[in-house]
Amino acid sequence: MLKKSLLATAIGLVAATAQAADNTPSLEEMWQIIQAQQAEIKSLKSQLGQTDAKLQQTEVKVAATADAVEKGVVGSETLNKVANWVEKTKIGGYGEHHFNRFEDKDDQVDAHRFVLFLGHQFSDDVRFFSELEIEHGLSGDDKPGEVELEQAYIEWDYAANHSAQIGQFLIPVGILNETHEPDTFYGTERNLVEKNIIPTTWWETGAQSKGELLPGLSYNLALHSGLKTDDGGSIRGGRQKSAKATAEDLAYTGRVKYTGVPGLELAATVQYQQDITQGAASEASAWLTEAHAIYNAGPFGVRALWAQWDVDGDGFELTGRDKQDGWYIEPSFKATDKLGFFARYSEYNNEAGLSSSDDTEVWEYGLNYWLTPTVVLKADYTDFVSESNGSDGDALNLGVGWSFY
Repeated sequence: MLKKSLLATAIGLVAATAQAADNTPSLEEMWQIIQAQQAEIKSLKSQLGQTDAKLQQTEVKVAATADAVEKGVVGSETLNKVANWVEKTKIGGYGEHHFNRFEDKDDQVDAHRFVLFLGHQFSDDVRFFSELEIEHGLSGDDKPGEVELEQAYIEWDYAANHSAQIGQFLIPVGILNETHEPDTFYGTERNLVEKNIIPTTWWETGAQSKGELLPGLSYNLALHSGLKTDDGGSIRGGRQKSAKATAEDLAYTGRVKYTGVPGLELAATVQYQQDITQGAASEASAWLTEAHAIYNAGPFGVRALWAQWDVDGDGFELTGRDKQDGWYIEPSFKATDKLGFFARYSEYNNEAGLSSSDDTEVWEYGLNYWLTPTVVLKADYTDFVSESNGSDGDALNLGVGWSFY
């Protein structure tokens, strides 16, 4: 019936066309026209049939997929795993860029740090945390920067209010060593006492137990890899950073911290290592002692820290590095939620064992402006009153920093 209908329509169209023309086509010409129209109609019907078949196949697949999902046969287990992983895995990081105008050397722009955090909650009482850092923008042979694994440890809550960390972690000492995101402290650069005496940032590999003894009173006890210094060498230069670190002699660290009063933190750390040369020279036992206080009351705040190394070794006595100490005090005032001002006075000496060595005395003044609670702009001035330890001279410092979790 469809063919006859289409044929009749074609004949009608041809007839109408013929009537409108000046010359009526012959029967032979009309038959040729009809044959051409039938060929075109057949082609269109074939294409339409193929389209109908594809649509029917698609409808079948969609229906089957919907039915399978409804029955929980396909994809539900995978989707649940992905959702569970996303919920238990956390990504974060921090970074800072600096501009330093020095008195006695070339000005610098530095992509100082770019750090990524990755953590995962395996269960209610077992979790993983890591921190990967790029320093100074570019690493490699003859390049200024480094790529460093700063933290990578498993934390296990083995009892209520007590946990163990196993792996690579930050040493529990000072104010900045464990919490050094740029939005959490004043000053473009980290303070010189914690940098040169403690030395921040400092991490090791081992195990530690931490927890709360009483409300507001916490502790850390750690056994970990130690420093490896040259005989009479630099404490800061002795950090091995867990890179095939020599472990002939381990170190022991303990800290107590009190936060029972709102706005107040009091803490003290002691570390002992029997030989900080790791057997490379005559034995040099070392004690590090550190104490600090933080107090915030409304817009006013103050930080104060003291740290000292006592090294028993012939080489260290010759260089004066058997005694190394320093302290600082830092009052601050937050005029608004976004704008804060600070001043800091520091004294430190890495060769305090020499009677001829004077302390380096430093004044720092500046401000922080928080664009958001975790994005900060910084400006400050460093004034070296005494430069006995070979400083870089007075400096104007500008910076931007951020963190996210």
